[in-house]
Amino acid sequence: MWRVIGIAIDLKGWCVHAFSMKGSSRKRRGNYPRAPSQSEWEAMTPDEQARVYAALPGEVTDEEMSPPEGDRHFLPKARALDTLKGHFEREGRRVYVSCALPTYYPDEPRFAPDLLVVADVEPHARDKWVVSAEGKGLDFVLEVHAGGDRKKDAERNVARYARLRIPEYFIYDGAKLKLRGYRLPGPKARKYVSIKPVKGRFPSKRLGLELQVEGDRLRFYENGVRLLESAEQINEMLKLIGELQHLGSARKRAGAAKRRPGSAKKPSAN
Repeated sequence: MWRVIGIAIDLKGWCVHAFSMKGSSRKRRGNYPRAPSQSEWEAMTPDEQARVYAALPGEVTDEEMSPPEGDRHFLPKARALDTLKGHFEREGRRVYVSCALPTYYPDEPRFAPDLLVVADVEPHARDKWVVSAEGKGLDFVLEVHAGGDRKKDAERNVARYARLRIPEYFIYDGAKLKLRGYRLPGPKARKYVSIKPVKGRFPSKRLGLELQVEGDRLRFYENGVRLLESAEQINEMLKLIGELQHLGSARKRAGAAKRRPGSAKKPSAN
């Protein structure tokens, strides 16, 4: 019998909270729910796996999250989410993109990145990402820093995400308007190497895109072409519609002028 946020479930001693496992003297660190280890997960029946998945909370506590940092923290990740989701949908690619989604790696403290991307999965709505249940971990993480503890993103997360083998990790500093990128050099590596910008842009192999800070915004490029946010696409379409309407009105005026009496040229007398 075990409990997760007041829910008691009998799973033969399997535990995803801060209690000791059946047959093990090892005690889980922290008082927050975490997913079972991969070996524990594989030893469960499908029904037990489903019940564990359902019991894992789809939210994290205030104690686990950084305090709110205002628009300089919210807007960059919201714009990145909008840009990337729209891009991959138009491309017809099976890519899942989300913000602040509770993420459970096997037997690891949960976390909720500012933005995460996973390729080659169905992009349906989720309340959490459980690696054992999904069959794969995150491919790309973006953290936005606007104030507070800079070491969390710049040092501790660099080591943590590399240890979890997240292939690419980017940090956008909204206060300094700077971008840094890290990549695992190989599938078994657990230490990042820095991504070097090419002509001012940081290439992401996982996204198939380039990232760059322009003015006060983080931008994404594909083959040198900037990806537009939804609002920018709407403005471009409205501008095009206005131009087409103006052209159509001009043609109508020209046609009406030709049809007026006396508008045709009179034949010259010989």
